[in-house]
Amino acid sequence: MYNQTGTFMQEQDLLKTILADLRRTSREYTTATTESSCPMVRSMFNDLTNDTLRLQGELFNLMQQNNMYSASAKAPRQDLDKQIQSAHQAQQKCQQFVQEKNVQNSPYGQVPNVSPRQPNYGNPYYM
Repeated sequence: MYNQTGTFMQEQDLLKTILADLRRTSREYTTATTESSCPMVRSMFNDLTNDTLRLQGELFNLMQQNNMYSASAKAPRQDLDKQIQSAHQAQQKCQQFVQEKNVQNSPYGQVPNVSPRQPNYGNPYYM
């Protein structure tokens, strides 16, 4: 476990482990957010997700500045736009499906428990 200098792990290895844990944690918080039915709990997990993503972004930038981590090649903008368009279409189909099922199955309209979100395209912490 300990290397020849008596330290537990090299700094770069330790930071990569922390970075991986932050990514895993943000996935788990995202899952908890989507599965929570209570608006207060949902908001709490949403805040935790955003804080974790911020920390992950800061650690990634620090590691990249110190040549401890190199990002993969940048994706062409055209490919990103295509993926975004595909995601928007899938989201619209899903919303339409849910609206149709709510109208067909219930004489009462159901109001969503959360407000619609605006996309975070300009957020530098989403990588």
